[in-house]
Amino acid sequence: MADPITPTPGPLHDLRVIEMGQLLAGPFCGQLLGDFGAEVIKLESPGQGDPMREWGREKPKGRSLWWPVVARNKKSVTCNLRTAEGQALARRLIARADIVVENFRPGTLERWGLDFETLRAENPGLILTRVTGYGQTGPYAARAGFGSIGEAMGGIRYTTGDPDHQPARAGISLGDSLAAVFATIGTLAAVHRRERTGRGQIVDSAIYEAVLAMMESLLPEWDITGYQRERTGAVLPNVAPSNVYPTAGGELVLIAANQDTVFTRLAAAMGRPELATTERFATHTARGEHMTELDYLVGAWTATLPADELLDLLHRNGVPAGRIYTARDMFADPHFAAREAIVRLAHPDLGDFPMQNVFPKLSETPGSVRHTGPELGEHTAQIYTELLGLSPDELADLAATGIV
Repeated sequence: MADPITPTPGPLHDLRVIEMGQLLAGPFCGQLLGDFGAEVIKLESPGQGDPMREWGREKPKGRSLWWPVVARNKKSVTCNLRTAEGQALARRLIARADIVVENFRPGTLERWGLDFETLRAENPGLILTRVTGYGQTGPYAARAGFGSIGEAMGGIRYTTGDPDHQPARAGISLGDSLAAVFATIGTLAAVHRRERTGRGQIVDSAIYEAVLAMMESLLPEWDITGYQRERTGAVLPNVAPSNVYPTAGGELVLIAANQDTVFTRLAAAMGRPELATTERFATHTARGEHMTELDYLVGAWTATLPADELLDLLHRNGVPAGRIYTARDMFADPHFAAREAIVRLAHPDLGDFPMQNVFPKLSETPGSVRHTGPELGEHTAQIYTELLGLSPDELADLAATGIV
């Protein structure tokens, strides 16, 4: 449908996305769509922009290291959506778009005259992707929703961490990211349906439901058997051996050898093949029942070997194992390099800028990272003049009144 100003590669290159909202849940969905070639036009408040421009613990030259990643491949256009003139501009852009991604609190678009029915009247094929804490319906819909609350409500916080401590955070913005991933899946499903019917629809992605979707068999375990999953730290309950084990040099190595055939190979690598046929360890269930004893045996063995020697031995025997990586390890790993898992781009202020590449990899129409996150309003003149046909004078008037 779209006629991108600058054609971009990737399987979604013929889609135009208007991204409204800020922080992570909506913008990460926009990032994923842009990774695969969609033209993503991000609307930001004049003079202020997305707070993600300021986020991050380390800010060399006062620049966020997160913004260049989450806003990569996007075009930044300023638009004051709290004004009638800004809302009118947004409607004109949306009329020429395939997808709108937003993560405002439910009812915000409706107050701005940007409700789905109004937008669809001008653009019947429009897909409106909405990412919120609790969804568009239900008694909690109007509540302010952050990723951390969705993680708590969806169940992941209660089951994360050590059993003798309070529930822990995963270390990343898991809830926001999951909601964005599910929003992307829903958006692509809606695009597929539109190819058959010509009609758009609303994609409603709630953070707590995205987290809930990842909770495996937690619900039937409670409802049918009364079993409540608890925090278990580094181990999987009744799954052994699958843990972090010490090495002679003090490094930690994760070994996952709980499957029968894999445990047989681990026992052979340990020089103790009889463990695989010992009644206490011969089956998955038996190993789970005796996991403390088995972890002690495995740990006592791994502690006698340097990490490199241990890993080489395990890999040669077909036992899944590896170090627990930090960023330093990722940059040094030849597998990361061979698969181009990390890509480097030129940043106007920070120079050589590394970030994670586009995943998953497509053999025929791969995605790509084409540029880092843009400056605030970098594409305002281009989009409004070339796409909407505004004259330089009209654009100047909008800027003078704070609309753009």
